[in-house]
Amino acid sequence: MAKKDETLKFEAALAKLEEIVGTLESGDLELDRALELFSEGTAMAKICRTKLSEAEKKIEKLVKERDGDVGVEPMADPTDESPF
Repeated sequence: MAKKDETLKFEAALAKLEEIVGTLESGDLELDRALELFSEGTAMAKICRTKLSEAEKKIEKLVKERDGDVGVEPMADPTDESPF
């Protein structure tokens, strides 16, 4: 991943990912271009996951500092498909 990609803000990475998904869903791509976009999309998804994880840790830390360790539960894993 290029250094420039690593400094993308969450919103920019998410917008780029949505753009890539839309292009891939159109189905009007040659295989090589589709593979390039898929690779770029996975990089954008990784950036989004990393940024969300960092935000979650900051929120948990702030809540712990405010309330102590009582009642702080980790946020749900976004990769978990189960609603329970």
